[in-house]
Amino acid sequence: MVAKYISYLKSIRALSGNTIRAYSEDIEQYEEFLLKQNRSDLDADINLIRSFVASLSKRGLASPTINRIISGVRGFYKFLQTHGYVRLNPFSGITSIRGESKLPVFLFENEVEDFLEISSMEFLDLRNKAVFEFLYTTGCRVSEAVACNITDINFKEGQTRVTGKGNKERMIFIGDTALKVLSEYIIKRKYHVKKDDIDAGRALFLNRNGKRITSRGVRYILQRYLTDTQFQKKITPHTFRHSFATHLLNQGADIRVVQELLGHASLTTTQVYTHISLKRLQKVYKDAHPHATMKEKKDD
Repeated sequence: MVAKYISYLKSIRALSGNTIRAYSEDIEQYEEFLLKQNRSDLDADINLIRSFVASLSKRGLASPTINRIISGVRGFYKFLQTHGYVRLNPFSGITSIRGESKLPVFLFENEVEDFLEISSMEFLDLRNKAVFEFLYTTGCRVSEAVACNITDINFKEGQTRVTGKGNKERMIFIGDTALKVLSEYIIKRKYHVKKDDIDAGRALFLNRNGKRITSRGVRYILQRYLTDTQFQKKITPHTFRHSFATHLLNQGADIRVVQELLGHASLTTTQVYTHISLKRLQKVYKDAHPHATMKEKKDD
């Protein structure tokens, strides 16, 4: 049944490879749980499902991870129910687990400037700066960045298209600073691309072997750079995305515009960044409200 479901996700729903892989892993964890319960069939009641969710909690998994697994297996059962393999979907009565709301880690604007202060023109250093600048200026996910090809970049208009979650395509914009760094990087890139590798020839960002860099590769070079520079904050490639959204909102960008730029399906996902824009809100309040600040009295 799992193989049929995966085939359905690929051919009918046309989900991305990463999403399908995640769903497969979720279902695999559920099947392992059933085996431990000496259950070989997929018919289950609400009590068994609650036990499964409890087992995930006991493993110390974070709430978002547990909710993702629940969602993945719920979708599998919905498929089984639709095609008559099971009578009921036992996950239909299971709600998401509420966890602690954590604000995303982001860099302040001066921290971004300090972090991107890479003056070396050596190929790998220039590549690193190009990758970091690209992530910050576009706000795209690291998976979207590494999938970019040189021909995708419109240098004249300062923009490109990326394919995000659910195979949804969107336009992203590239700032002048990033365009300058990309131009310098691309000049040297042609001397490092692996010959006879068609994909490497198309790829925007290369690894040290001249092949297309992976998301894991970007995480590695970032951690290496953090260690070498002794940068104080612990950040990930996604931190640039958080910083992108936070800085736009701090500068007055409409939240729905930010939602579009980030490729969020729901405005709720974007709203987390409004919680870290209090400094801007406070300034607007002080500037706008007549009693927000003390006014000096003029002499008669």
